[in-house]
Order: sequence, then structure tokens, then C-alpha cells
Amino acid sequence: MSGNPRGRYLILLLLAWFGGFLAYLFWPESEITHAPGILVEEEPQQRLTKNPRFWEKDGYVITPLAEFEAKARVLHVMRYSRGRESDLSPVDLALGWGPMSDQQVLDQISITQSGRWYEWHAKTLPVPRNVITASSANMHIIPAGNDVEETLESIRKGDIIRLTGYLVEVRAQDGWGWRSSLTRTDDGNGSCELVWVQQVFVQE
Repeated sequence: MSGNPRGRYLILLLLAWFGGFLAYLFWPESEITHAPGILVEEEPQQRLTKNPRFWEKDGYVITPLAEFEAKARVLHVMRYSRGRESDLSPVDLALGWGPMSDQQVLDQISITQSGRWYEWHAKTLPVPRNVITASSANMHIIPAGNDVEETLESIRKGDIIRLTGYLVEVRAQDGWGWRSSLTRTDDGNGSCELVWVQQVFVQE
């Protein structure tokens, strides 16, 4: 039975479109590589604030804990669309500075993100473990405006970025909360930064 040629053509066209759509969703983004050497010398800067101001977003109250500014290399990007946290923070950026902005160091480390966590693995440590901990962090990004959100959508692994805003605490009416770490040397549960980002720039 030969079937309908036009029907077969439409099915093939649909399959091709669907395959392209899946490739768009899951194809890994290209990584930007650099020559060996530390690209970001300075550590993130923060200053505790007692400013009583706060922001509201999607029913959540966002309170600043510290002014925050960071220049860093993007070690990994993970975007989220499920879970309560994604209501506020659609993307996590694993960021590095100092030795963790050096291509020669990063070539020896495998970096992943999942479940709002950042993990790294190395067969042989290129620098001491405590240096890796102090020179990198997983940051939950809360965009303060559409311009920030648009820039976040274009950020790729390997980019050098600068962001400014606040480390914050989030509260909901039902008692749910989310609070930023205020130190770069912790690890484990509660060690990630929760950042209300007012400006973000990608270095050309």
C-alpha cells in the first residue's frame, strides 16, 4: 500500500521540526575558552547594609543583607523552570575568580550544576581544595528587571561578567524563606549566594 505522498511529506516535515526543536533545547551551548592565566584578580566585594528598604516580586518580599559587586568568569550556567525557587531565580551561575578564572586550572576540573547545587571534580587537584572553595561560588540570580533577564539569557560558559546588586533574604507569606550566604569560604548546604542583580555586563 503506497499511502498518501502528501501525508508522508507532512509527517517527515513534522519529525524534522520536532528534531530541530529538541536540538535547540538540549544541544550544549558553546564554551568560550581563554589563554592560560588569571583573568579576574579581584574577589567579590560586599558591604553589610542596614537599609530598611525591601522589594516585592511575585508575592515574595526581598530584603537586602549586603551590597554586592563581583567580576568573575562564568564556570557553568544552569537554567531552571521548575520548583518554587525558579519563580524568583531562573538561572544559577557558577562563578570563579583568582585561580578559578585561569584556563590552565579549569582544564583540570570538571564542573557541573544540578538541583541548585554546584559541584566540581578533579582527578588531581591543580590548586588546594580550600583555594577552589574560596575562589568560586554558585550564585542564584534574581533579575531585578527585564534588561537583566535578557542579558542573563545570553551568558555562556567562559564569559567574563560584572554584576552589581545585593545579597538578599527572601520570605513568603506562608513562611517559606531563602537566604544568601555572606561568606565566600563556606561550602555545603546554605553556602550559595542569593543575588538580587540590578546590573550585569558581559565583557567584550
